[in-house]
Amino acid sequence: MNGDHFSAVAQSYAEFRPQYPLSLYQWLRRQVPTAKRVWDVGCGSGQATLMLADHFADVIATDISEQQLAKAETRDNIRYLHADEQCPELADQSIDLITVAQALHWFNLDRFYPEVNRVLKPEGVLAVWTYSPIRLRDESLNTIMQDYYQRVAAPWWPPGREHVDRGYRDLSFPFPTLPDPQIEMSQTMTIDGLCGYVRSWSASARCMETTGKDPTEELYQALLQQITPEQTVEVYWRLTVRAGRKSL
Repeated sequence: MNGDHFSAVAQSYAEFRPQYPLSLYQWLRRQVPTAKRVWDVGCGSGQATLMLADHFADVIATDISEQQLAKAETRDNIRYLHADEQCPELADQSIDLITVAQALHWFNLDRFYPEVNRVLKPEGVLAVWTYSPIRLRDESLNTIMQDYYQRVAAPWWPPGREHVDRGYRDLSFPFPTLPDPQIEMSQTMTIDGLCGYVRSWSASARCMETTGKDPTEELYQALLQQITPEQTVEVYWRLTVRAGRKSL
């Protein structure tokens, strides 16, 4: 795995990262209607894990960051483990569905894909997803956001982030892919919420660690020229899902 990029911002990550829509989990359930056991790899603080636990009987969730795992909410049917893209504790052909939410670009795929083949049952599904850079419905506010993304955040992204901007199109995949369900995520945020989300980025963590300054202060002040702290704005992301089924 290409380093731990989020331990330093574990609190912001847990508090401000967007929740994936119900339609995503319903789509996953339809791909593996009899599935019981899921491995959620690179789970962070459990953004996808909790909803997977609502739809599947047994969820194993792993992450390289102990700080992230410490923020994760527990359930009776979730087991959190400290591990990278491999999990020796899992038996061969023991998993019905493997999920990776916004994390595949950090993985060593030469390690991960053999592990997928080892633990996934025949006809089991690997589903990975990523979401596009955030956009705001209001064009004037979106201009501020995109300027920040390109000018302030861009120099601080760790290697691998470019795969997110390309929707994982240039990453290899071990199975023939299923059709993308074409899902959009959206929610409303205040300025504080928006800046909290931006603060959870790996780019923000690297900037703060290097300079000792919070880069989102500039974004906050720019947005404050357009809206009040109490106002909410609608934001959205395009979700890209790559999923494939292991052969018999």
